[in-house]
Amino acid sequence: MQDRGETLEQVTLLKQAETVRLDCDRLDALVSQLGEAAAENVICRALEEVAVRLSHAERCHREGRLADMRRTVRSLIAISDQIGMGKLARVAGHVTACIDDGDPVALAATLARLLRIGETCLGEMWDIRDLSI
Repeated sequence: MQDRGETLEQVTLLKQAETVRLDCDRLDALVSQLGEAAAENVICRALEEVAVRLSHAERCHREGRLADMRRTVRSLIAISDQIGMGKLARVAGHVTACIDDGDPVALAATLARLLRIGETCLGEMWDIRDLSI
């Protein structure tokens, strides 16, 4: 029972998850162009860069350094596209557009989406690497 003057609050936590699909053709093309060892080296370095840049983008957002954030997120587009993370590249473009539009609410939401997709892509890529070893 509820006393008068007391309010009952209910909080619902929504689990946000998105499916990502890595472009395996892009990865195969890298292997064909560079050879297996060199392609693995490029992919590993790119994965490290993606992780570092996602973290840096989040820090820049927290600190209000939007120009730095924009540069960091723009660089994610080429890197992620190179290794078959097309969805990550597209969402990085959306984050850049939110910065350019000066929309802080859309920016916060889109950055959160970028971070979720980035984390999922990195996990998927490491899973693929584990299967191929």
